[in-house]
Amino acid sequence: MTQAPARNHHVSPPTSDSLLLDKLGPRFGAEVVGLDLRSLDDSQIGAIRAALVEQKVLFFRGQDLTDADQVELGRRLGEVTVGHPVVGQSAQVELPEILDLDSADPEFSFSDVWHTDVTFVERPPMGSILRAHQLPSYGGDASWVDAEQAYESLSAPVRGMVDQLTAIHDGTREWGAYLRRHGGKGNSWEGQEVTELTPVEHPVVRVHPETGRKGLFVNPGFTEHVVGVSDAESRAILDMLYAHLMKPEHTVRHRWQLGDVGMWDNRSTLHYANRDYDQTRIMRRITLAGDVPVGPATR
Repeated sequence: MTQAPARNHHVSPPTSDSLLLDKLGPRFGAEVVGLDLRSLDDSQIGAIRAALVEQKVLFFRGQDLTDADQVELGRRLGEVTVGHPVVGQSAQVELPEILDLDSADPEFSFSDVWHTDVTFVERPPMGSILRAHQLPSYGGDASWVDAEQAYESLSAPVRGMVDQLTAIHDGTREWGAYLRRHGGKGNSWEGQEVTELTPVEHPVVRVHPETGRKGLFVNPGFTEHVVGVSDAESRAILDMLYAHLMKPEHTVRHRWQLGDVGMWDNRSTLHYANRDYDQTRIMRRITLAGDVPVGPATR
C-alpha cells in the first residue's frame, strides 16, 4: 500500500475516528493515505463518507480492485445505480453498475467538457467512484471544481440574484444521438425505462442536504438555460458563472496512476477529463443514487 507522503505539514495526524489525509488545499481535495479499499471496517467507511462530504474529492493510490470490489465499495457508501441512464452495458464488463469509459470504443463520449454527472435527471447521483483500469503513457488527467467555494467567493449582490434562479438541464446534446442510434432504448433508471431525455429544472444554487452549504449547480455539459430570463440574459448569467467556477483557485487536478481510485461528491463539484492522449484510456465508474436538488428559495 501507499506510504505516508513526505510533506508531513500537509498531513492530518491519524486518530481513532479519522483518516490520514494528504490535503490538496485548505478544504477541497485530499489523498487518503494507507487504506486498502477491499478491507475496510464500518468505522473507516463512515470516516470516508464524512471526508467525502468535507473534502468533496478523495483519491486512493495503490488499490487493486476488481469490478465486483468497486461495486461492493459503492454499496457500503450508498445506493449504487446502474452505470448510466442511457449508455448500454459494455461487452467488457459483466456488472450493470459499471460504466466502462473506453476511449477506443467508437461510441465513447469524451468528458472534455466541464460537467456534473447526470444532472439531466430529477435525482442526479450523490457521488461517483472512478477507477483507473488502463492508462495512456501520458495525458488523461482529470480536474475538479469546488462549486461551494465558487459560490462563496461571488459578491453578495450576485449571490442574492442566483439564489433565486432555476435552470433547465437537458441530456439531449450529449446523449440524444446515442439514444436514437439504439432505438430509443436506454436503461432502467429509478424503476423507469429511459426512452427519451425530458429536460428537468434544478436550482442554480444547490443547498447541500448534509451540510446546508450553498454551491453553484450549473454546468456547461447539461445546463441549457436559466428559467424566466431572455436567451441573452441566460447566456450572460451562465457565462459569468462558468468563468467564475473554473478559476484556478477553485480547482484541483489529478494525474492518474494504475491502481488509483477517485471519488467525488456530485452535489458540490464539477469535473473535466483532459483529451490530450492518443493511446487507449479505460476508466470504470459507478454512481451512487442521490436526491432531488433543493435551492435556497425553496427551503
